Order: sequence, then structure tokens, then C-alpha cells
Amino acid sequence: MAFKVYVDGQEGTTGLRINDYLAARSDIEVLRIDADKRKDPAERARLLNAADVAFLCLPDAASREAASMITNPNTCLIDASTAHRTVAGWTFGLPELARGQREAIRKAKRIANPGCHASAFILAVRPLVDAGLLSVEAAVTATSITGYSGGGKSMIAQYESESEPKLTSPRPYALGLAHKHLPEMMAHTGLKTAPVFMPIVGNFYKGLAVTVPLHLSSLRTATRPEHLHEALSHHYEGERFIRVMPLRDPGTLEEGFFDVQACNDTNRVDLFVFGSETQVLVMARLDNLGKGASGAAVQSMNVHLGCEESLGL
Repeated sequence: MAFKVYVDGQEGTTGLRINDYLAARSDIEVLRIDADKRKDPAERARLLNAADVAFLCLPDAASREAASMITNPNTCLIDASTAHRTVAGWTFGLPELARGQREAIRKAKRIANPGCHASAFILAVRPLVDAGLLSVEAAVTATSITGYSGGGKSMIAQYESESEPKLTSPRPYALGLAHKHLPEMMAHTGLKTAPVFMPIVGNFYKGLAVTVPLHLSSLRTATRPEHLHEALSHHYEGERFIRVMPLRDPGTLEEGFFDVQACNDTNRVDLFVFGSETQVLVMARLDNLGKGASGAAVQSMNVHLGCEESLGL
């Protein structure tokens, strides 16, 4: 029998991409809501409770409302919003986070899908904390450059229908220093202080790269770039979707510029360490609509259902 899956918010950017991943799956029956009933609470509740897995691709408040509609104890919710990423009782949907995370996802009925910036930051930083190289007391900074699809339908429409000069250059945002991904970035790395985080949107559709600059003097005594690279390689050994690139990646250095979009149309994360005798850059690259959103949600579904983890990805 096929697993029944419902996407609440199937017309949004994340929901559409999830449906694309599921379209070719013979083991999945996608439940669909009639267009004229998309805002009918009773019909939404019926489909949510009929599903083995329900994806919530909704704003935070609507996701909380949808979660409250569930009465079927067998329905697994995978929430793509920010609403539940640090809430007790919800499992963080990042299988590569740490030992035991896959088993937690497999058993969970409430899974919070990570944010795109947060996924890259956490995957770059968590192994350094776990290895004792980076203190949880450290004051960390990070920048992230992302394609405009991360802003959803309204931002996509703006970039694709307008020709304002301001849209042709990179645009830093979240200047109030309270980006919505910060709580999960702290909670799932163990950092006790929120990083100073500068996200930047660029004039390209998708692709994302987070950069964490570090002074080696601020790390464990005698730490060198090689130690950071070893920590990443050890943490992600055997992970099919995580690729730790060679130290001071020769291909990137030869090109002279970092390709933010090289993981597009994959569920892969590439991790890099560039270092000198005194400083280091730890970088993570992913597709913000793939491993940064819809791909990650489908991966968690596969883990939860006991399917091949890469199925459909």
C-alpha cells in the first residue's frame, strides 16, 4: 500500500517543490484539496488526519493552527515553518545533526524542518563544537548569501517582474539583528550567544552559502585549519548528502571565486575550510529550495517512513 501524504500549503514555493519530489513516487499517494476548499478548516482537518505524513508549508501562525487540528495519533507532521524548530516535543529534521538524530526522526510524529540559512550554519558549526574546537561560549559571526527564491512568491515576483536598479546588486537584510533562524542556530549548535548574522539576497534564483570566519587564536589552543577540516570529515563520514571538500579546496582557489550555486538541483551540502596561519573560513553551500527546504523535508519523511533515505532526491 502507498503512504498517504498531504501538503498543506501546496501552492507555496516549498509546497510546490515537495510535490515535484513526490510526483514520480509510486509508493506515495498525494492527497489533494479542492481549490475552493483550500481555506475550509474542516476539509483541511480531514486531509491532515487522513495522511500518514502531512507537510505544513504555511506561515508560522497557520502552522500552529494546522498542528492543533490533528487528532489522528498516527499522522506525522513535518513543519516547514519557523513555528516549532525549538519547541519541546518537536524533533529537528536534520538527520546529519548528531548521532541518534535519525532514530529520533524515525520515531517522531512532530518534525520541524530546518531553515535554509540555519541548516548551512548548523552543519558547519556543530561538528566544531562537538569536537571541542569551538567553545559554546564563543562569540561567532556569519554571513549568508542566498538566491531570491528564499523570499517566497512575493520576492520571486518582485525580482522577475521589476527592473529596479536596487535589485541588480546584493542586498543585506535582517539589519535589526533578530533573524528568525537565530534561535535554531543556537539551539542546535549549543552556542550560548546568538551569532552576529548578516544574510544577503542576490539577483539569482537559488543557491546559498554561509560563511563563518574564525580567528584561530579564539579556538582551542594550537588549533590549526587541519583540525577543523578533520572534525568535519569525521562528523560526516559516510553521509551521502554531505561532502567535505579538500582543505583549501584547490578547484575553488584556482577559480578565485566561490560558486554559491554549485549545489543547485541537489540535496547535497558542500563544506569547505579555507585557512591561513591565523584565520579560517568555514563555509557551507546548499540549494536553499533543496536541502535548505523541500529536499530536507522529503528526506525526513523518508527516514520516518523507513524508506531509502535518498528516494526521490
